[in-house]
Amino acid sequence: MKTSTFNTIVFVAAFAVGYVVFEYTLPQFIKDGGYLVISLIALIIMLIAFVFERLFVLRKAQGTGSLSVFLKNVQQSINTGDIDGAIGACDKQRGSCANIIRSGLDRYKQLVDEGEIKGQREMMENIQRSIEEASMLEVPLLERNLVSMSTIASIATMVGLLGTVIGMIRSFAAMSRAGAPDAVQLALGISEALINTAGGLVAGIGGIVAYNFFTTKIDNFTYMIDEASYSIVQMLASKKPSKR
Repeated sequence: MKTSTFNTIVFVAAFAVGYVVFEYTLPQFIKDGGYLVISLIALIIMLIAFVFERLFVLRKAQGTGSLSVFLKNVQQSINTGDIDGAIGACDKQRGSCANIIRSGLDRYKQLVDEGEIKGQREMMENIQRSIEEASMLEVPLLERNLVSMSTIASIATMVGLLGTVIGMIRSFAAMSRAGAPDAVQLALGISEALINTAGGLVAGIGGIVAYNFFTTKIDNFTYMIDEASYSIVQMLASKKPSKR
């Protein structure tokens, strides 16, 4: 599914669910926060959806089985000259790292079969180029929707602040009336301000934590991919190519 389509579905569904939750499940004291609470609920739902989507994508990107065992098997196959075995291990693992390494192995095999390799430097340049092209396809998939999480954190804070301001305006309006202040409207205004503040903080904090968590996890994963790819390139470049 395209990113724009997924985000549109999540956006519409979040506001629909947010409205239902606001109207039929929330206690009255939270409803006193006004209709901006619907937006805050929708933002929290969107954040949860993006968190689960990223967890699923990252789990899929790690592939099947242990990544360290996979890399060890690939290295052993390369050392014994079994390039087809290394490619088969990549196909079996089916993760982002495996896809990137497979592109380098495919390029190596193609150069050997065509007899176009003239030295170590040319070997490294060709394989490295193939690996970089594969990385440009894989890494953006890992980083998708991180900006959405950061945006949700910012917007939720602003929506909560807007609700706070509206609630305080209502409170001061109740206090400014001639005669005795309207205690009910004063209480409602303060309640609206505090509920929106709390909702904005919950969504904002959640968005920041989720963004930092996934950013760190993806950075570590991509660093590991770079290290593994570099190791494979060095091993392939150090081998004396021979047509089979």
